[in-house]
Amino acid sequence: MSTHINAAGKNEIAESVLLPGDPLRARFIAENFLENARCYSEIRGMFGFTGTYKGTPVSVQGTGMGMPSIGIYTWELITEYHVQNLIRIGTAGAFSRDVKIRDVVLGLSASTDSNYAHTFCLNGQLAPTASWELLLKAKAAADKLNIPVHAGNILTGDVFYELQPGWWEKWAGLGVLCVEMEAAALYMNAAANHVNALAILTMSNHFVTAEETTPKEREESFTDMMKIALDAAVA
Repeated sequence: MSTHINAAGKNEIAESVLLPGDPLRARFIAENFLENARCYSEIRGMFGFTGTYKGTPVSVQGTGMGMPSIGIYTWELITEYHVQNLIRIGTAGAFSRDVKIRDVVLGLSASTDSNYAHTFCLNGQLAPTASWELLLKAKAAADKLNIPVHAGNILTGDVFYELQPGWWEKWAGLGVLCVEMEAAALYMNAAANHVNALAILTMSNHFVTAEETTPKEREESFTDMMKIALDAAVA
């Protein structure tokens, strides 16, 4: 099968992969955290690297934006490259006053307005959830690093520019902490293939306070989630 990352040989991608949406964030991680990192793919400008972290092989693969994009990359990583642990590290918009801008959220589950689950031919609604194993490792890593984290339900949205005013308030009223665009597809693909997945998110903007971060900050300065993810990947 030809894949969207088919520049990589079968043994060039590690069993644990970090998944930033931004390919430049993938390169930043490879250059600043991995030892002996080598680029295994540049197809469509979506960089993938493998190196070592604390002596253990780790890969980092850009996934692009939205559920269709991460759905393709993670399905291929799992089925063609036998990846076992997939950790999304991305940005999100906070819904709760208790979650501040730049805070880190672990996605226990990922509600969604997408119809992505139709491909699994279910007679009901799936509740996509994180891997308990990775969740425990990420929380332990955060505690060891003295990085406070929130954990709870997140929203994976299909539309970035929602036109309905206050659309997010009903989600917030049900305790959803934040919104992003990829985690639900990751969790569904992982569940279908019996592997581990977790989304670790940094709040890049806030729906209540209207605070925002810059593109450069989002690319390079959200290192807390990177450190948590890397330590969880090698635990």
